[in-house]
Amino acid sequence: MSVVIETTLGDITVDLYIKERPRSCLNFLKLCKIKYYNLSLFHYVQRGFIAQTGDPTGSGRGGDSVFRVLYGEQARYYQSEKVPRIKHKKIGTVSMVNCGDGNLGSQFFITLSPDLDYLDDEHVAFGEVVEGFDVLVKLNEAICDDDHRPYKDIRITHTVVLEDPLDDPLGLDIPPSSPEPTKEILDSGRIGADEEIDDSHGKTLEEMDEIIQEKEAKARATILEMVGDLPEADIAPPENVLFICKLNQVTTDEDLEIIFSRFGRIVNCEVIRDGKSGESLQYAFIEFENRKSCEDAYFKMDNVLIDDRRIHVDFSQSVSRYQWKGKGRGVQVFHDKKEPEGRESFKPTAPWIRQPPQKTSSSRSDHSDSKHNKSSSTHKSSHSHHHRTHHRSRDK
Repeated sequence: MSVVIETTLGDITVDLYIKERPRSCLNFLKLCKIKYYNLSLFHYVQRGFIAQTGDPTGSGRGGDSVFRVLYGEQARYYQSEKVPRIKHKKIGTVSMVNCGDGNLGSQFFITLSPDLDYLDDEHVAFGEVVEGFDVLVKLNEAICDDDHRPYKDIRITHTVVLEDPLDDPLGLDIPPSSPEPTKEILDSGRIGADEEIDDSHGKTLEEMDEIIQEKEAKARATILEMVGDLPEADIAPPENVLFICKLNQVTTDEDLEIIFSRFGRIVNCEVIRDGKSGESLQYAFIEFENRKSCEDAYFKMDNVLIDDRRIHVDFSQSVSRYQWKGKGRGVQVFHDKKEPEGRESFKPTAPWIRQPPQKTSSSRSDHSDSKHNKSSSTHKSSHSHHHRTHHRSRDK
């Protein structure tokens, strides 16, 4: 008393409990013989739990017993058999789905984990898998959405009754061949069972390398989002900010601003310095007013000699100017003069720099005096400084 269930993942052989569950076995065997299950989807697959199928509509809300085929709508369901009690202790237990109040139709499930005893009082086990456990492993590993519906269709393609000791009821019409699949049946909105997913088809090695790199970058961004370093995995850096490195330690913000200002108005320019010593870390960020100016500077200034050092210019990849406001509240873009909500004010500087702790009032006063003294001397030498810096830079 066995049935082979042919699926798109392989064949499963089921032995039926004819003596213990005669009515359920009659229902299942005759539905198999009239090709009722052909092309049915596994519409619910939960890892470590069950794989459910048997609904021709694929929605999980349809399916009729064989008695409806024989006797009409009033016999759509039949009552479950509860004696003797058969437990869901094995992987591969085959059980009819309870549609409510002990009513059974055509839907059934296969257990993907042992010791599911809490299903015993609700659903009726009527058979067990004896061959095809590799198919159950594949079912268990299916990738599904939040509703446990596989992204790629898994279907019953055919059922073969190996042995049927039960007589066919009067009026049971057994078709000579499987019904032709309709467009409505096959159109599940998911990846087709016979549809090949091959990202490499028709692509060169260079294109495949680019795809792999994009996937790896996406994975890294997702990890950074999970740990809180990025507000969103898909966030993009600003397109009007340049990153400058390999600078000479003597090069200042003013030097770079004068040199790069010929490409357009500069909103912010800062050489990054050590928080304690104040020494240049030999890289800087320059924010232009528009993207065109940033692109022009990128193409013209890479490998240019400044203060006896050939600099390297690239587009900034920093997104620290974006502040995550919390789940469901979006992302806020902040600039120098507008601080993110909840932060204390600090001295204006480039938006990608983490700010040092506030200084004491006395140190601020000393800094202000020294800055005032420095500004007067800077004013006197501004013309000569401009002339010196202009000659230090030249194009490739």
